[in-house]
Amino acid sequence: MKVTVDGTDADCKQTHIEGTGKFDRKDYSVTGDPNTDMRSSRKVNDHTLTFMNKKGDKVTISGRGVVSADGKRTVTLTGTDSTGTKNTSTAVYDKQ
Repeated sequence: MKVTVDGTDADCKQTHIEGTGKFDRKDYSVTGDPNTDMRSSRKVNDHTLTFMNKKGDKVTISGRGVVSADGKRTVTLTGTDSTGTKNTSTAVYDKQ
């Protein structure tokens, strides 16, 4: 799989994050993200995947992605930011 994320950071600067990998729980390199240098993923079933982002040997974010029967994608993230604050977020994306 290949993941590319383009966005804007907290200082309104453009960001570009890229990573490739397989659903085999092995760590693969991520570039462009100051909080992540490796990501591992695994396929849970035909509609669900889980992943972990790491900086060094420390897990910074773990997440779960689900695609429902109607094509909506739900992504739930749990992690700790650079200040040590724990965060959880859920985003739902409509099929385009």
